[in-house]
Amino acid sequence: MRLHLVDGTFELFRAHYGKRPGHIGPDGRDLKATVGVVASLIALLEDAAEQCTHLAVAFDNPIESFRNELFAGYKTGAGMDPALVAQMDEVEHAVRALGVTVWSMDRFEADDALATGARRFGARVEQVRIMTPDKDLGQCLRGQQVVQVDRIRQKVIDEGALRERRGIGPASIPDWLALVGDTADGIPGLPGFGEKAATALLGRFEHIEAIPADTAAWEGVRGATKLAATLAERKDDVLLYRKLATLMDDVPLSEDLEDLCWRGAPRRAYAQWCDRVGIGGSLRSRPSRWDDGG
Repeated sequence: MRLHLVDGTFELFRAHYGKRPGHIGPDGRDLKATVGVVASLIALLEDAAEQCTHLAVAFDNPIESFRNELFAGYKTGAGMDPALVAQMDEVEHAVRALGVTVWSMDRFEADDALATGARRFGARVEQVRIMTPDKDLGQCLRGQQVVQVDRIRQKVIDEGALRERRGIGPASIPDWLALVGDTADGIPGLPGFGEKAATALLGRFEHIEAIPADTAAWEGVRGATKLAATLAERKDDVLLYRKLATLMDDVPLSEDLEDLCWRGAPRRAYAQWCDRVGIGGSLRSRPSRWDDGG
């Protein structure tokens, strides 16, 4: 049995900016992203190769979290397309209408819920498949037990693939993001630290605190003297950035593993959602299994 943990916020953005046709609801609302997420989930549930039986979808709602209290520059919803923001409640309703568990995060982030699900249920399933290519989820990987799936590029990223690609293990991902930065999350990183330097240091020393001040041990790192000075001067900053990049894996989620079993789309609830948003045609009848009790 596999457990699929879906980054709903990523899926929402992907559907909103993707090439699929638009969809305007009967009340005039732009619902392209919401309909796209539902179609994407049905495709996942119908994909024989994925063997999807147990799943949950996590959303950031709102975008802000406790991390905004720690660092003013952390990502916010500022500048987001209002048509996308307006669908953040609607998409959760749509996913529930499909019979899929929703983890709606407010103080925490969707990624924290995914990390929690991976830790809590990892030993109880054959494999946890985290459905997002986001770099920060690399810290959750464990061998082939917990993997990431990039559905766009049709790639599975396990711990071995991460080490081959990044040159570091899962435990070093928050440190790596702290040094290099993560523009998607508003983490600036340290000046001068590119991927090569961060990888060379963390591949050898694993964590920021273990990087020696003596640059004699920084063999092969260009500009070592200047980078070491920056690291010493900005130590408090980089440790804060690492805290921002470290996912919480103990957020409060009420569901047990069996609660994540997809028993089919509740026929009545799904039909009512289709009526409300003006869905007809194949998407209305597309779920491969129905839960007639719902």
